[in-house]
Amino acid sequence: MGNFVASYGGGTNSTAMIIEWVGRGRRLDAVVFADTGAEKPETYSFVALFSAWLVDHGYPPVVIVRNDGMHGSLERECLTNGRLPSVTFGFSSCSDKYKLRPFRKWLKASGLQNVTVLLGFDAGEPGRKSRALKYASGYDKIFPLIEWQWGRARCIEAIDRSGLPRPGKSACFFCPNTKPHEILALQDNHPDLIERAIALESNAELRSIKGLGRAWSWKDFVCADDAQQRMFGSVCMGQPCGCYDG
Repeated sequence: MGNFVASYGGGTNSTAMIIEWVGRGRRLDAVVFADTGAEKPETYSFVALFSAWLVDHGYPPVVIVRNDGMHGSLERECLTNGRLPSVTFGFSSCSDKYKLRPFRKWLKASGLQNVTVLLGFDAGEPGRKSRALKYASGYDKIFPLIEWQWGRARCIEAIDRSGLPRPGKSACFFCPNTKPHEILALQDNHPDLIERAIALESNAELRSIKGLGRAWSWKDFVCADDAQQRMFGSVCMGQPCGCYDG
């Protein structure tokens, strides 16, 4: 018999996927969260809460894995090398290095055989499924939310029914795909993190872009007056993070 492992991102989709999987009484041998070292405090708190929820339901707790290279975190690597995350430029090496590689390293060391990995892409993300299937991985991949035809709203409903709080968006606090209103929320709720994001941006050697906003810098944005912030708010930055977990 094979083993089932959930690639857990700590956000809405993967949480709902696991809740429903558990509700159906399906086997789950591990839930693995790859920590970039740059999640917001709310995400870390929710991962711990969800881990306890899993144990209460007779399932294994969340396993947290990290990159064990010379930098240890994506933020430290960016600061050391004077760069911004690769996703700023349309690449995915940060996701590969700080999510995919630690996950696969843990999986190899786990001794689990005939592994099937659950990926939490919802019914509105067929493109992410297609990209995921292009990667040779040594394990099978399934997409329960797509199979169940669950969109975002259905995922939120499942979390609400479980009695758990909504986890919110899981992403690095300096993610270039952060929406303008999310930057303002970060400034209000975590001024220390917005300072670190701006420090990372200011430290980077930039030529083709202006900052984490690509065509504009986060520093200019958070220093703008109300009128300017409304102007920035019209900029379309609604795409999901897109980090690949499996």
